[in-house]
Amino acid sequence: MNNPTSPSLMPTSANSVRSMADSAVESTAKALESTREFTHTQLDKAEDTARDLRHQVENGIDRFAVRAQDIAKHGLHAAADATAKARTQVNHYADATGRYVSEQPVKSVLIAAAVGAGLAALVMSSRSRMHTRY
Repeated sequence: MNNPTSPSLMPTSANSVRSMADSAVESTAKALESTREFTHTQLDKAEDTARDLRHQVENGIDRFAVRAQDIAKHGLHAAADATAKARTQVNHYADATGRYVSEQPVKSVLIAAAVGAGLAALVMSSRSRMHTRY
């Protein structure tokens, strides 16, 4: 019977160990290559996702800017319309006042004098209150 440490079994055992080691190295290399490919694929997907998100954000910002401009234009138009209406009303009241003064000059002077006297009384009253506080 052959002894397991006999010289005739050594080359077979060494070849077997070498074969197993080569197989392990090959399996490890395949696993590394597979991992590398998987990593590259996942990085490509992440890059595509980031690009898509960036595009969506840019589009959202563009839509927001357009909407903000529309709102600002609407506000400017509304302010212009309000100004025009106010100007029309002021002109109407100025015309009506001018007509009244030309039709009723004595009444107009008396009304103006009464309003002036009332304002003067208010100013004098407020001045006297200011002097008594200090």
